[in-house]
Amino acid sequence: MTINLKNKQELIKKFGKNSKDSGSVEVQVAMLSQKIAELTEHLKSNAKDFQAKRGLLMMVGKRKRMLAYLKEVNLEAYRKLIKDLNLRG
Repeated sequence: MTINLKNKQELIKKFGKNSKDSGSVEVQVAMLSQKIAELTEHLKSNAKDFQAKRGLLMMVGKRKRMLAYLKEVNLEAYRKLIKDLNLRG
């Protein structure tokens, strides 16, 4: 349930400011979205894995807080990230 190095580098390249930018909010949200998608697939076949469900809910909450922060700081970057990740509607 971890992101492999190739996917991680692709996310950093796509959403980061440069190839070493793994700490910006946009990259962190993109990585969390990838992990959330993987955990969602896992839970479809393992419905009784309550620890994974708890981890998924914690990740969704963290992503929500990061998106709220980004919306406060940089509205244009928030809108672009939402559109690129296809998160809301």
